[in-house]
Amino acid sequence: MIELVQLTKRFGDLVAVNDVSLTIPRGEFFALLGPNAAGKTTTIKILTGLIRPTAGTALVAGFDVQTHPLEARQRLAFVPDFPFLYDKLTPWEFLRFTGELFQMTEDRIETGARELVGRFNLQPYLRKPIEGLSHGTRQRVAIASALLHAPEVIVLDEPMVGLDPHHGRVLKDILKERSQRGMTVFVSTHQLSIAEEMADRIGIMHEGRLIAVGTREELRAQSGTAGALEQTFLALTAQEANLKEETAHLAA
Repeated sequence: MIELVQLTKRFGDLVAVNDVSLTIPRGEFFALLGPNAAGKTTTIKILTGLIRPTAGTALVAGFDVQTHPLEARQRLAFVPDFPFLYDKLTPWEFLRFTGELFQMTEDRIETGARELVGRFNLQPYLRKPIEGLSHGTRQRVAIASALLHAPEVIVLDEPMVGLDPHHGRVLKDILKERSQRGMTVFVSTHQLSIAEEMADRIGIMHEGRLIAVGTREELRAQSGTAGALEQTFLALTAQEANLKEETAHLAA
């Protein structure tokens, strides 16, 4: 459902994404990890059509996000770490607006919205302007609106930002339920616990490169560690940094 083919993005002399290729099948829960400035958010922005790659291709459900953007976006939902909402609307108006954008019927909007409003405890806020809501409540509205049209693929960048433990658990449960029903989930996060608990496979980026992809067990084997994902992550990124240093030393 997601395919990245030799994806590269340059900003002047900076190579933010460096020849990244990745295939994520239907129904997989995939977590992307990496230190700051690893290229995760840039990769997501290319995948969701927000920026153009310097080279390479990103496909969603078989559609190139650059050459067939409407077809790709009809099948895609995206929740950034700080989502944009129309502040003058109420959450209920925003949900209806989102459903109409995706040409959902009134019955589907009503049924889907009621379910998500209930699970995210949004009832007390439905008639209040979004501009007056807390960051965590705004985040719940954004996630509910992203899930409303039952996307084939959902991409989330640091989705737990602003969520309390209860609603973080609700989100995890919904994402797992939907991935088991065929929705592809792509999550970028610094919270290793999310990847360890939820992901079918994990990717690790470092300085623009995808240095490792696999199950938790496969990554442990590659890193030579046997403990928690934190140990695996630190070992793999340290190996990559050491390799780069050795290569630079030899080149000098």
